Amino acid sequence: MPRAPLSPADLRALLEDAYERFARPAFITDDPIQVPRAFAKREDAEAIGFLTATIAWGQRKTIIANAWKLVRLMDEAPHDFIRHAGPADLDRLDRFVHRTFNGIDLRHFVLALRHLHAAHGGLEGAFLANGAFGDAGTAIARFKERFFAIPHAARTRKHVADPLRGSNAKRINMYLRWMVRPADRGVDLGLWERIPASALHVPLDVHTGRVARELGLLHRSQDDWKSVVELTEALRRLDPQDPIKYDIALFALGVEGKAGDQRWKTTRAVRTAPRSSVARTR
Repeated sequence: MPRAPLSPADLRALLEDAYERFARPAFITDDPIQVPRAFAKREDAEAIGFLTATIAWGQRKTIIANAWKLVRLMDEAPHDFIRHAGPADLDRLDRFVHRTFNGIDLRHFVLALRHLHAAHGGLEGAFLANGAFGDAGTAIARFKERFFAIPHAARTRKHVADPLRGSNAKRINMYLRWMVRPADRGVDLGLWERIPASALHVPLDVHTGRVARELGLLHRSQDDWKSVVELTEALRRLDPQDPIKYDIALFALGVEGKAGDQRWKTTRAVRTAPRSSVARTR
């Protein structure tokens, strides 16, 4: 007998329960968000947060270790370094390597962030047009165009995603979640006020994608921008004002399941929701 998909109420209950369990300060212990959260000054947190999100692929321990290396390279004052680093200071960045992101790329990122502060008043402003964020895909593409408005190596462009070319923009969406979502749970930072949480899109990765498909929230097999939009729309039907809070729930459930935790393996939703089912949440 075919198994019935979860109802919207059951989906919401499952994800709310996971959000309540995982969206706590302990979450940051093994998450790269710990790096920007260590800075009290907004400008430091948003600058090192962007650089940390940029290198957030691969093993989390390595990401975190290399993000702290970035902090030390910038004399533990990221904003001041970005604004005032001279040639000798920039030369120190040449030693940095994280997978395919190296010193050449990092040097441009520092200079590009400096440019964004001068031309757009900072990182948040670089996503906006006439003071509005609008469509997330368009806003991220706008940000990329502005980020590379100064001379740069062609190889560096690959380190900033463009949803209009199909990229799922996982790292930029994660960065936006960090900056925009409220800080009331001790996880996200809630530093930006001109971008509404309702406009954010889910940072789609292997964990969130796998769990979302198991729950019938996502049906596309590719991890592309169309899948980001599909999953985000499904989450908005569960919480229109703050849909991306469920990113924490989906990610944590995915990691928990991968680790073999019995709470996830015996969750009713996973037992009853077929991979091919469509959650009727409209």
